[in-house]
Amino acid sequence: MIIVFFISLGVVLGGAIIGSLGATLTTNPPFKEMLKISRDIKLWAIVTAIGGTFSNLRTFEGSLLEGRFMTIIKQFIILTTAFLGAQLGVWLISNLTGGS
Repeated sequence: MIIVFFISLGVVLGGAIIGSLGATLTTNPPFKEMLKISRDIKLWAIVTAIGGTFSNLRTFEGSLLEGRFMTIIKQFIILTTAFLGAQLGVWLISNLTGGS
């Protein structure tokens, strides 16, 4: 679970920071672009952290049909952990750039 959290956090932070370098090269304001990129990449960070969508959807479907509720709960916790990591990344970028 810890790895899922830090993967989604790293995707948001890394994507926003590296993406702002491109904004600097095109004379756009880097902090504004960094905030925009961090918000746009949040969903992709969650998907990356959980390892893609199809395998998790198959696991969820199989568990639901077979009545394995512990697997469903585990998948929900993984998804929530990935969301929290991505949200922390957006929050950090927002505070660092002075955005709202």
